[in-house]
Amino acid sequence: MSFGNHVQFKVYQQHEKNIIPVSYEELEAKAKEKLENKPYYYVAASAGAEITAKQNNKAFEKWQIVPRMLCDTSSRNLSIELFGRKYAYPVLLAPVGVQSIVHPEGELATARAAAAMDVPFIASTASTYSLEKIAGEMGQAPRWYQLYWSKDREIAASMVKRAEAAGYDAIVITLDTPMMAWREKDIENAYLPFLEAQGIGNYLEDPVFCSRLDKSPQEDLQAAIMLWARVFGNPTLTWEDLEFIKAQTSLPILLKGILHPEDARLAVEHGVDGIIVSNHGGRQVDGAIAAIEALPEIVDAVKGDIPILMDSGIRRGSDILKALAIGAKAVLVGRPYMYGLALAGEEGVKQVLRNLLADFDLTLALSGKRTVSELNRDLLKRV
Repeated sequence: MSFGNHVQFKVYQQHEKNIIPVSYEELEAKAKEKLENKPYYYVAASAGAEITAKQNNKAFEKWQIVPRMLCDTSSRNLSIELFGRKYAYPVLLAPVGVQSIVHPEGELATARAAAAMDVPFIASTASTYSLEKIAGEMGQAPRWYQLYWSKDREIAASMVKRAEAAGYDAIVITLDTPMMAWREKDIENAYLPFLEAQGIGNYLEDPVFCSRLDKSPQEDLQAAIMLWARVFGNPTLTWEDLEFIKAQTSLPILLKGILHPEDARLAVEHGVDGIIVSNHGGRQVDGAIAAIEALPEIVDAVKGDIPILMDSGIRRGSDILKALAIGAKAVLVGRPYMYGLALAGEEGVKQVLRNLLADFDLTLALSGKRTVSELNRDLLKRV
């Protein structure tokens, strides 16, 4: 029995209870009920009028699945290979910062859930708990590290080296956040959790960052917060700067935030190992192209030279299938697991993943396919 069927029968026979809502819309609504406005909107809201955030979801409707019949799909294999390592599913947990604002265990609970479900966790630079503490929760389970490239390049280098030493498998450099966008709800609530020392755990434990302080963070936390505010983003970066980070690590490097096909070609030219097509869930440039709409041109531009992943708008199994059929190697999931974390901690994250993977497995089978490698654009019609 394949994954989706197994989950169905466990639930139908009441061997496993639903501890969070199954539908994304109800999951989000329940999280809104539970959380205070400031943390809820920090996770749920996006830039400007949130047009891009809405289009991320709506644009999936333009791609329709055309299922094939009389195909033996009695057993499925959902595994993929990335950078020489086999992964059980084409799904990763996207890097989401300051998870402690929705649950006290934050990234630690998420890391344990990811390890239990055999889904890679991409730990954020903006985590409340340090990358070493997160790694300590995961054992040998797969994990990647996401870098916000600091204005102080030696801090960026230090974090990359720490990630490699802590057993992370890849480095994801987020390009679209050299500064924070105009997010109306956060402005309305006057809320930036970093100024309350949440989401800066990687900085507080970084030797280079701490060497820039007159006193340790334990002695003067406010000075550490102010230093974070000065060094967090780096709007001066150019393509040439990639050589510096490549020299700091032997790990594969992926660029997250690519939306233009010419940037995808430049990424290949500059020797990066992978691309993540993303508009940061609509949180940075309102009015930007939906990620799923940007994906086909980028796949065509790269021509298979390096793997392409995609995030922004993945809510259900059919979304995963469509992204993979267009040409993504895997997808990243963000807000859904944050709502699961808010409602039920580690178990909530596990159940969000259970539901997504089961939905994807069954959608794959009902579309007439048995493996991820069989998916291509012939299965889709764009309307």
